[in-house]
Amino acid sequence: MPDLCILDHEAVLEAVSPVAAIAATRAGFLHHHRDEWTMPAKVYLDSSPHGDFRAMPALGDGFALLKWVTSFPGNPARGLPTVTGVVCLSDATTGVPLALLDASAITTLRTGAVAAVATRALAREGASGVGLVGCGPNGASAARCMAAVGYGPGICCDPRTEVAEALAAELGWSVGGRSEALACDIVCCVTPGAQIVVDVDDLHAGQHLNMLGADGSGKAEASLEAVLACELYCDQWEQAAHGGELAGAVEAGLVTRDRVTALGAVLAGDAPGRSSADAITMFDSTGLAIQDLAVSAVALRAARAGLVTAGTLHL
Repeated sequence: MPDLCILDHEAVLEAVSPVAAIAATRAGFLHHHRDEWTMPAKVYLDSSPHGDFRAMPALGDGFALLKWVTSFPGNPARGLPTVTGVVCLSDATTGVPLALLDASAITTLRTGAVAAVATRALAREGASGVGLVGCGPNGASAARCMAAVGYGPGICCDPRTEVAEALAAELGWSVGGRSEALACDIVCCVTPGAQIVVDVDDLHAGQHLNMLGADGSGKAEASLEAVLACELYCDQWEQAAHGGELAGAVEAGLVTRDRVTALGAVLAGDAPGRSSADAITMFDSTGLAIQDLAVSAVALRAARAGLVTAGTLHL
């Protein structure tokens, strides 16, 4: 078997810039919408009360991917990251494994990238100010990707003041409270989803919200009333209906599939974006394996081109 290319956390981030991640993520959505890429359903393996494991496969662009990733909310108290795991990238023609990549770095990149992709597609013309609620690794990535395509300045909000201050200083943004962040034209919520961040009274005409934190059953960053007040979009209905921001409203029978538009359809021009400048749009991101595949392929090609230092492993 050929040597495996090994890309650790720092190597992945060095290999894939925010701009490259955004372009790859957008292309991945289009390929999947056109049925050019395959993505079976995500598998959850519960490890209560500690967290869960997730197996995420995808096929496209000459590669097959399996992402084995976790969400263990109690890990920071142990000095460990909430999200850990590995991405295996294989040749789709021969089945030969090609690379192992740090899953948390891939997750961070594609989470930030999809915020920029969705905002470009759904925010009203002229919207610029960004309110970021949650400044952890994925929130910081969202802010960097938003800044990379011209959005901002923004408000960084996080109960860990030092984290918000560091990100604000990096981007030239400001630190503020929840109400200040939610007053912006564009809002990115990247919290664990354990408590409501956005209520209906926080919404205003012309706003766009990227809901990026709720990634499993029972999690939500927006109240049911806030969800129902918005025009709704998601990355994939099947995931969003069962384990995303929309799941509570779907379970309650308040939101059905015909009310939710897939982002890929908007990007392809097969469905409309916001209905008017005054509409309030909400994008529910649950995280797709096709996004991981798109970003992982960029990272591997960068390593093959010698643009980043990669390790090797012989099995």
